[in-house]
Parts: sequence; structure tokens; C-alpha cells
Amino acid sequence: MAIKIVAFVGVKPGAEDAFIAAAKTCVAASRAEPGVLYYDLWREQQGEQRFVFNELYADQAAVDAHMASDHFKAFGMAARDLATGRPAIIPCDAIDVVA
Repeated sequence: MAIKIVAFVGVKPGAEDAFIAAAKTCVAASRAEPGVLYYDLWREQQGEQRFVFNELYADQAAVDAHMASDHFKAFGMAARDLATGRPAIIPCDAIDVVA
């Protein structure tokens, strides 16, 4: 069963460009992983203007492989100094989706 993850990351003022550069590297590598159906980066238009990772995996094994990947770990290390705090990670189960 597919697994959706939405992650919200607040970034310190002035650190946005560095965050985007690190995130784009992670996004590109993540899209090439087996079992990653999509992996996109967005930004809220209003409010905190947090960055939003919109991810879909084929199964839990794909999620686990992603979390263990070198590029994801490297991004986590880079983002640690750029983020305002821990990301809000929301795993979701499919209810009614278009395949």
C-alpha cells in the first residue's frame, strides 16, 4: 500500500536560499530512488511560509530506504542549522485517491 508523507519545515530568516539549495539536492536524489513515486518541494504562500515536502512511496520499505539514504542524512545535517525547529512530519494513509 502506498504511503504519503507531508513534512513542513520552518526556515530561519536569511537561510532560505541555503535551505532551497540543500533541499533541491535531496529532492533530485530522492526522485531517483526505487519506490519513490513522487517527491516534491513546495512553499506555503501565506502564514509562516514553511517549506512543504510532498512525498509518495510505494510501500514502507521505500520509506525506510529513503530515511537511511546518504543524501537524506546529508540534507538532515544541513537543514538542522537552517531550520527554526524540528519538521512537522505527517504520514498519511490513502482513503480515496486517483491512481
